[in-house]
Amino acid sequence: MAREGIQVKPARRAALRRALLAWYRVHHRKLPWRSARPDAYHVLVSEAMLQQTQVATVIAYYERFITAFPTVHDLAAADEQDVLRLWQGLGYYRRARHLHTAARAIVGQHGGTVPDDVESLLSLPGIGRYTAGAVASIAFGRRAPILDGNVARVLSRWFAIEGVIDDPAVRDELWRLAEELVPEESPGDFNQAMMELGATVCTPRSPLCLTCPVASMCRANELGIVDRLPTKRVKRKPTRVEYHAVAVERGGKFLFVQRPAKGLWAGMWQFPMAESLPPTGAVTGKVLQTWLKETHGITCASPRRVDELEHQTTHRTVGVTLWRASGKNTAKGGVWQSIDGAGELPVSRLQRRCAELVRGQ
Repeated sequence: MAREGIQVKPARRAALRRALLAWYRVHHRKLPWRSARPDAYHVLVSEAMLQQTQVATVIAYYERFITAFPTVHDLAAADEQDVLRLWQGLGYYRRARHLHTAARAIVGQHGGTVPDDVESLLSLPGIGRYTAGAVASIAFGRRAPILDGNVARVLSRWFAIEGVIDDPAVRDELWRLAEELVPEESPGDFNQAMMELGATVCTPRSPLCLTCPVASMCRANELGIVDRLPTKRVKRKPTRVEYHAVAVERGGKFLFVQRPAKGLWAGMWQFPMAESLPPTGAVTGKVLQTWLKETHGITCASPRRVDELEHQTTHRTVGVTLWRASGKNTAKGGVWQSIDGAGELPVSRLQRRCAELVRGQ
């Protein structure tokens, strides 16, 4: 269990702030969304992209996104499909939809100006406590705490908190400590310093304690238990699901259909994909031929098996058997695209892998 009500003495709090800020101002990474005068919209976009995604992956996506939608007005006016297309490959597509909806709320309710306080930011669609604190502190200098995975790891080690890190009582204590530590002066730099330390020094495995600017004030380092913290709950084994994707070709183009507006890969485009057929061994080309006719209005020759692949999401292991068929009539809905032209649609990484397999046939 986490110790309740950890108290940080004023002298230690001041020393932590000084050491961390001094280190950050010398050693922080140069990133495209960081500047002496941060743009609130740019901060909002970057924070949305950085959730559960590494900085190195985000940089290119961020630059393309800002080039396409340089202002919050541009993003608000954009078609959702264009937003998803630029996000494709980054994963967690709900973030893109929330960001798009938030941009529209900023334009419609705040005159196109990103709110500068936590309460107003929290009222925006899809904006949680962490993102609100990050935008308020980094873009507007508000004294607001943040708590992401990096900051939680740093705090759990600084104060040797051994409780399971996603336990509600532990999370509350971490939020309380984050709020207590963030200074009135330069709160944005301090919050970024916490994240930077976690990302580059106080890493999940093999932390660089010898080069840490606050190692002398770290209780876990003192006790020799840095590698044990934070304590994480044992993850449940991902659920396995089996799908059958059919690349239906007609005149050199392939049928792509749009997924429902909610659920996994919501609103993205894909080859027709059967998700509720019998187990893999019981599915034949004839079964899929009937399914295509009933579901998509496609008359086609019996599909032939192309390959099998596996795709991992946060909570699922997705097994896909890929098939190919020649269509003989127009489908109900969907669009016909060449394999090379599929990039014009927002498609998931899984569908891009399927397209690559079909291209190689």
